[in-house]
Amino acid sequence: MKLPYIQPYKIKMVESIEQSTPEMRKKWIEEASFNLFKLNSNQVIIDLITDSGTGAMSDKQWAEIMLGDESYAGSSSFFKLEKTVKSLTGFKHFIPTHQGRAAENVLFSALVNKEDLIPGNSHFDTTKGHIEYRNATAVDCTVKEAFDIKDNYPFKGNIDLQKLDKTLQKHPGKIPFVLLTVTCNSAGGQPVSIENMRAIRKLCDQYGVGFFIDGARFAENAYFIKIREKEFADHKIKQIVKEMFSLADGMTMSAKKDGIVNMGGFIAMNDSELYKNCSTFAIMYEGFVTYGGMSGRDMGALAQGLIEGTTFEYLESRIQQINYLGRRLDEFKVPVLKPFGGHAIYIDAAKFVPDIPKEEYRAQSLAIELYIVAGIRGVEIGPLLADRDPKTRENRFPKLEMVRLAIPRRTYTLSQMEYVAVALKNIYDTRKEAKRGYEIDWEAPIMRHFTVKLKKK
Repeated sequence: MKLPYIQPYKIKMVESIEQSTPEMRKKWIEEASFNLFKLNSNQVIIDLITDSGTGAMSDKQWAEIMLGDESYAGSSSFFKLEKTVKSLTGFKHFIPTHQGRAAENVLFSALVNKEDLIPGNSHFDTTKGHIEYRNATAVDCTVKEAFDIKDNYPFKGNIDLQKLDKTLQKHPGKIPFVLLTVTCNSAGGQPVSIENMRAIRKLCDQYGVGFFIDGARFAENAYFIKIREKEFADHKIKQIVKEMFSLADGMTMSAKKDGIVNMGGFIAMNDSELYKNCSTFAIMYEGFVTYGGMSGRDMGALAQGLIEGTTFEYLESRIQQINYLGRRLDEFKVPVLKPFGGHAIYIDAAKFVPDIPKEEYRAQSLAIELYIVAGIRGVEIGPLLADRDPKTRENRFPKLEMVRLAIPRRTYTLSQMEYVAVALKNIYDTRKEAKRGYEIDWEAPIMRHFTVKLKKK
């Protein structure tokens, strides 16, 4: 008999999970104005609201915590991280930041001006927020296959090259760069192929615009390239990573994802003049350029995390856990986005609870029900997150309305994934009872989903 697959690590420390009842959770979510972000962590049993900063560090990463050099300037931990980033990515310059959206803020401060357009593949909420805050426009050029949950197209994160070409042609002088997110979170954690990246590079060169990568989940993207893109089947993950970044002018990184740390981010680029400009903004917003809002110990842990996170064995374990949850939900006939993504499972709320009007935020309604029934915290990827059009102030309704279940790295067991799957099955079996959703009671002018207050319809 063939031996079954086992996860390539063992548990060294555990954290207790506080238990609760549906009645308790119903009271708590009402007190939180039906906003899952406002719940206390001890009110949650399985927390899948994000994979950002929620993973478990290795013994070697914890060792780096003890070795951290907390010098304000010229920290040895900085040089260790700089060496690792340059070795992995091939970029000439590196600036640490305290997290990914800080990296975006620094880079966009240097490059994005009023009335600019930033084409990309389904920009995430914080990215779009930083663009629109500067009175610029995010242009979605994602391939059409991304919006069909049953389509098994292997690279749903790809950019539609024809649409990108038309956008670049139509707006000369108004596009500073194309931004490619790998993997593409808002499209379901879907990867981008090297073939697509090469074509984007060619178009950017043709029109004289920059090409930057949001690399929060770059290692997971490299894994999918190895598995699905024939040219790279025999390549090591680190070789694929180097090839990906060789096609770009620079990158931003939320290191809380594929860096497997609790806090941190960075910018990397080739252009020396851009590096100087970004350094000025980094000093203004983040601190000195050799720490950028990060402690020395966090920089050391990140350097080690980037090394571990770009091994095939780790990535195989990571993505197989995602696949396990996806397969179980598929067996239960729960409508999920396919193929399964690299960091999360996405539930199709429009198909799950079709009787709830989209104007009543059915994805959020489903996420709330999952919390009440089982204590599982996910997040809405739908009109709440899509926010309002900055000019008309009308709600934006994306083509897909999803509940994202983001799996923290090296944190939960397969039995806990089974708990999630059965909970969703039980809710799906009673889905016809769901008729009404929620309305907004209060919202912030931008990135509203973090703090929005809702009330029942």
